[in-house]
Amino acid sequence: MTAPSTASIPLTTAHRWRAFWVSVSVAAFTILDLSKINVGLPSLEASLGASSTQLQLVVSGYILAFGLALVPFGRLGDQRSRKTLMIVGLSLFTVASTLCALAPTIEVLLAARLLQGLAAGIQMPQVMGTIQQLFVGKERGRAFGLFGATIGIATAFGPTLGGLMVAAGGDTEGWRWIFWFNVPLCLLVLAGVIVLLPQTRMPSRDRLQLDPVGVVIFAITIIALMWPFLFTTGSSEDDPNRWWVLAVFGLFAVAFFWWERRYAASGKQPLIPFGMFRITSFRNGTLVIIAYFTAIPPMFLLTTLFLQVGVGISPVFAGMVSIGFAVASAVASYYGGVLVARIGRQLVTIGLAVVLVSVVALAIVAYTLPPEVVAYGMAGALLVAGIGGGFVVAPNQTITLSEIPVRDGGLAGSVGQLGQRVGTSVGTAIGLSLFYATIFRETDTGLSSLAIYHDAYALGMAAVAGFVALALLFAVTDLVSTRRRERT
Repeated sequence: MTAPSTASIPLTTAHRWRAFWVSVSVAAFTILDLSKINVGLPSLEASLGASSTQLQLVVSGYILAFGLALVPFGRLGDQRSRKTLMIVGLSLFTVASTLCALAPTIEVLLAARLLQGLAAGIQMPQVMGTIQQLFVGKERGRAFGLFGATIGIATAFGPTLGGLMVAAGGDTEGWRWIFWFNVPLCLLVLAGVIVLLPQTRMPSRDRLQLDPVGVVIFAITIIALMWPFLFTTGSSEDDPNRWWVLAVFGLFAVAFFWWERRYAASGKQPLIPFGMFRITSFRNGTLVIIAYFTAIPPMFLLTTLFLQVGVGISPVFAGMVSIGFAVASAVASYYGGVLVARIGRQLVTIGLAVVLVSVVALAIVAYTLPPEVVAYGMAGALLVAGIGGGFVVAPNQTITLSEIPVRDGGLAGSVGQLGQRVGTSVGTAIGLSLFYATIFRETDTGLSSLAIYHDAYALGMAAVAGFVALALLFAVTDLVSTRRRERT
């Protein structure tokens, strides 16, 4: 059976860029919901009486459902209409955001967040696939540069926006405004998708291939991998037996690999074609971005927690500390997308080195500066980190997908996004565990409250620095192997 048609409908330059900005708008508010809820957790706790585990699940439940949906809907988008799936995802996201805002209990909120994560997982792969299909060559690098700039702004500006919503809605009910904000934004973008986004695929008469058995095994594998990390808060509520679920992950990971190889050998399209990982640029780029996103979300979360709980800064001002990162990342991402064609992986390596230095600087600033000015020092360190981060995300995305066929663009982008979501859950769990475990351990030692939070923040940031260093190691390894191939 022939593969589904991937021929693009001819579009003018203006049409392509209109489609690009509509797609990037979808990605931006999808990513916003990963970070802007963090500053609303104290308000949520006061309103619904949520436990620390439930608060963790408000954040991580979204990530779990997001990650589960990415790969199957990335494959579905590659075979059928990405525009249609984007409309479905946006509509569901609007409904789920409304349910979150109206949630009378924490249980209803958790269910609505799972639905919201599912919607995010439906729409995000279509963004990556659309960009991959619309642009080629240097224009693709520029497009991914602008995409990375937008994602950088969304990631870093999320806490600020969340803080503003909490300030507007009040300490008790302010968290609801975080979700109400999504509704008009979703409706506006949905109208843009319907009116401005063209069909970027020719109709296909081929039978849909989704590998249903592979989807089920894959879902169990991802749930088992993320489960113990999603239930890690660093508090006494954590059940140590949760780590046994990783054994289930190991068994189903082996089963998934075996099934996918068997399914492909029968002449059908597997859920994940493992042949993609033989492409050096894709494999190494995926490892880089997984390690990077294992570090960056917990960096923002730990910094916000330290400033809010340790120093006593209000949510809106704690969130504003990351604005410098957002602006610097946006500018650097644009230029990074332009420069990557000339500099290549070396640009990513430089960016990661800058981020690593900035992470160390954040810990030093927290320890050395007095409470009255520590937020300004951290804002400066984050601004420098934003410059480095801008040279990581967009250039790495361009390099990672450079050798991937257009017909697999949505799936390949989904694999990278899945890695980011898993990395986020793992990194957040480790960072929070170290942060809160330090607080519990040092509470009765006679140290001042600020000194305890200094230690907790430093230990959490040590884990962040370790993950950035791992990403740097992957980037250097890829850089060395690329230069060796060029010499032979």
